[in-house]
Amino acid sequence: MLRRLSANDPRFRRVDFSAGLNLLVADTTDVSGDKDSRNGTGKSSMVELLHFLLGARADKRSLPARKALRKIAFSLELDWPSADGGLLTATRSGAHPEVVRLSQDVDADEPVRESLFDIDVAGPVDIPATRWTKLIEAELFGLRGEHPGLSGRTMLSFLIRRISSHAFNTPTRTYSQQSEADAAANLAYLLGLDWKLAGGYREISAREATRRQLRQAVNDPVWGRIVGSTAELRGQITIAEEEVRRLEEQIKAFRVVPQYEELKRRADEVDREIRALNSQDSIDQRNLADLQAAVRDTSDGDVRYLEPVYRELGILLGDQVKQRFDDVKDFHRSIIRNRQRYLAEEVDSIENRLADRAVQRERLGAELQQVLRTLNEGGALEALTALQQALAQKQASVEALRHRYEAAQTLEASALEIKAKRLDLQRALKDDLDERATQTSEATVLFSEFAQRLYGSGRQAYLEFDAGPSSLRIVPHVDSDDSRGIGNMVIFCFDLTMAVVAHRHGRGPDFLVHDSHLFDGVDDRQLRDALELAAEITEREGIQYIATLNSDDLEKAERRGYDASDKTLPVRLDDEYDDGGLFGFRF
Repeated sequence: MLRRLSANDPRFRRVDFSAGLNLLVADTTDVSGDKDSRNGTGKSSMVELLHFLLGARADKRSLPARKALRKIAFSLELDWPSADGGLLTATRSGAHPEVVRLSQDVDADEPVRESLFDIDVAGPVDIPATRWTKLIEAELFGLRGEHPGLSGRTMLSFLIRRISSHAFNTPTRTYSQQSEADAAANLAYLLGLDWKLAGGYREISAREATRRQLRQAVNDPVWGRIVGSTAELRGQITIAEEEVRRLEEQIKAFRVVPQYEELKRRADEVDREIRALNSQDSIDQRNLADLQAAVRDTSDGDVRYLEPVYRELGILLGDQVKQRFDDVKDFHRSIIRNRQRYLAEEVDSIENRLADRAVQRERLGAELQQVLRTLNEGGALEALTALQQALAQKQASVEALRHRYEAAQTLEASALEIKAKRLDLQRALKDDLDERATQTSEATVLFSEFAQRLYGSGRQAYLEFDAGPSSLRIVPHVDSDDSRGIGNMVIFCFDLTMAVVAHRHGRGPDFLVHDSHLFDGVDDRQLRDALELAAEITEREGIQYIATLNSDDLEKAERRGYDASDKTLPVRLDDEYDDGGLFGFRF
């Protein structure tokens, strides 16, 4: 149960709660004018503070984050099973909403954090607000381990409805944009139904939403190319997977050559040497050809024609002249022999060089062949790394193609397939509802009892449980003229039923809180009966009901014979003075 709502600001009007029915009343005064409103006294603010102290997400727009309240640390004392003495105080401020201070350590799994609040509380520990919500789920709702689709915060929003979230618009939702499947899964847990089946609609709804978004996106030419079709992507994936396989085989067969770079340099050197030998051979072969031609052109000069020519001219050559011719001829022959000998030696030298280069070239060719064979059979570590990088890139490409393929499959999934899954879930949920007739009967009987207490035994009232096409449908019915007041009392009966059933079976806390807006437009007799019913049920079930009321509404019930003397909280809110509201000052 909730025990006390307080703050470290002395102006704050501390609220002490007790077991059973608790009425926080807001009065009007004789000096209240037409512009005065009890909407500013703090009734709804109390509900907001309860949510804040029970782990609600806080942002700049939340009540405790307002400039006038940011430095105030608010506290809520409540029953806690594992606390020493059975009581625990949670403190939180708008200045540090991410941290909740507990009066004692009830969470041994989390390390104690340094205090962020300047308040004097014995044995305080600070924990993250997110951890506090987990503790609430475990201790107040019995939720431990993984429970996708269930939220303690959502269930608290059913037990403490907020006017700011439009929680009084419909019994089975706590805010207007709430997913029907999300709300139904949490209600199913509180009422003892199979919440996992109820939550199964969330997956189908998510798939349908994705399909709609992708269908819209595929109409865009850019997105159409990004997503593609399953037929195209299937072929692309096949080719990409084959490239991955080839790269994997290359890496598997790859042999790292330790002296790879050295061998590569040697291969380049040998290649350059062979090309240099070839170039030198070309020069020597041209020179050899020239020398051989010169050898062929070298011969003795024929001077025998000179003597007949001189004789015909009538000149007789003497023996001395002939001797001179013979000397010249011998000299010329000597020159020819010397030239022939020189040319022959040059030819031999060139041929020897060509032969040596041929041998050298053959040796270098064999060495180059061996080096190239070694390089061909293996590679450097850098080459292996490059292959591995290429493989990683190709594998990432394949994975991206698979994601696109999955997206294309989702896009191309037929409505019949989704409908079939929906029908399977509906069938399973219907069978489960038949098997859980005890749970549905308990809730229906309670709801009918509560509604008939307000509107008479002749009024038909029941809860409808149905496996609908988009969610588990839990619909409260009360025969009425659909007036606003009757609609609000349907929420009252439904919430009271939910709180009783959840508490009976250890799936919820022992408190229920309603804002005064629930009673707007309610007939005075139904208001009286609702308060009497709340008092009776809380005593019978051992739970707590807290409601805020305007004094004139309470007076209507009192005129009908209701006695609120022992149910009204000592603190009363009014709008006469600046300090008449919950916070003790206007802001």
